[in-house]
Amino acid sequence: MSGRGAGLRERAVAPERDPGGLLEPPPREEPYYRPLGDELQVFTAAAQDRLPVLLKGPTGCGKSRFVRHMAWRLGRPLVTVAGHDDLSASDLTGRYLVRGGETVWQDGPLTEAVRAGAIAYLDELVEARQDTVVVLHPLADDRRVLPLERAGERVAAHPDFQLVISYNPGYQSLAKELKPSTRQRFVAIELGLPPPDAEAEIVAREAGVSLGTAMSLVRVAHSIRPLRDRGLAEVPSTRLLVRAARLVHAGLEPAVACRSALCAALTDDPELEATLAEIVAAVLG
Repeated sequence: MSGRGAGLRERAVAPERDPGGLLEPPPREEPYYRPLGDELQVFTAAAQDRLPVLLKGPTGCGKSRFVRHMAWRLGRPLVTVAGHDDLSASDLTGRYLVRGGETVWQDGPLTEAVRAGAIAYLDELVEARQDTVVVLHPLADDRRVLPLERAGERVAAHPDFQLVISYNPGYQSLAKELKPSTRQRFVAIELGLPPPDAEAEIVAREAGVSLGTAMSLVRVAHSIRPLRDRGLAEVPSTRLLVRAARLVHAGLEPAVACRSALCAALTDDPELEATLAEIVAAVLG
């Protein structure tokens, strides 16, 4: 076992595979994504050189869609895990389960991705416990290995394996920030909210509404977004605009759609919600 560390060996037990499968195959059709900069080129170069990627950007700006688009572009399967306070290292790597009176090892989603050469997308990973983040360190440097301490195995990453994590730097508290020891292992790509013309194009394309309707919804969002500094925890994202536009496409008046998909979705404060509704009415006339 020399060179494998702390009792780890090539294989301890054959992993039990999830019959339902944790891997999404590469999308057959291109997921729509409108690039705003050089993010396609940076991600492609990182994938070619087996470098992990950190996506930074506000909620609803298209980080998940971007990853799905890159899975299509690179022809690689995708595993997606949403970060949360209770996410443990075992939730990512795997655990022993009792099945049919026998104890078997069940790979977690990250281990599945490492073995199969998939893109592992860990969304809002900063929300997870710190010990969960640390388990990524051997994968995110030149070692590219995933130690499974409980299974007694060290899994070498498939050549096509790609680690991608994301977080919203404007939303996190100081206690939730990524530590430098983690951050410096990644190539960072910043994704933001699109400029008005691009955002209207995205909303029109995603919701099937006219460009004029999409632009009117974008104007509403741009009028509300400055309230982030005056009590609004989150501002209208492109994703929320698409939902509002879909309501319009389904037959609702734009003002009604905005009150439901934007105003009521962004706050529970009656006064603030009333302020948002006034902005909607003023912009849409």
